[in-house]
Amino acid sequence: MNIHPVGEILDNQVLLIALCSSLTAQLLKLFIELAQFRRVRFKVLFETGGMPSSHSALVSALATGIGRTQGWDTPQFAIATVFAFIVMYDAAGIRRAAGKQAKVLNQIMVEVFEEEHDPLKELLGHTPAQVVAGSILGITLMWLFL
Repeated sequence: MNIHPVGEILDNQVLLIALCSSLTAQLLKLFIELAQFRRVRFKVLFETGGMPSSHSALVSALATGIGRTQGWDTPQFAIATVFAFIVMYDAAGIRRAAGKQAKVLNQIMVEVFEEEHDPLKELLGHTPAQVVAGSILGITLMWLFL
């Protein structure tokens, strides 16, 4: 047993590549926003939502890495895959619906109550295309670097 778990964590290629997949997705959001709106807004690096889904990149890379290292027929791969589907379903379903509700509530506060307020965060979830793009990114990066 290693008395320095940080060293073991840093040797975990599956974990590091999965985290890099998520980081890559966040960085891509910056360049996509630059291409779309001709502006650099670094805040996008710390926001949820947008293209591609960093959550989907992370969990897809993780499941792929576990499949490649532990085997595609192992309980570990099954757990990681189910976890990935739950995260991606949540990103495109529940969190997206919550974002739509926040938009309506913000509009009601302005139009009905004519109040200044701190608006609720509206960009919470992802479209199915953003989830698929994140998944493809995560799987591809894990396949290339593991």
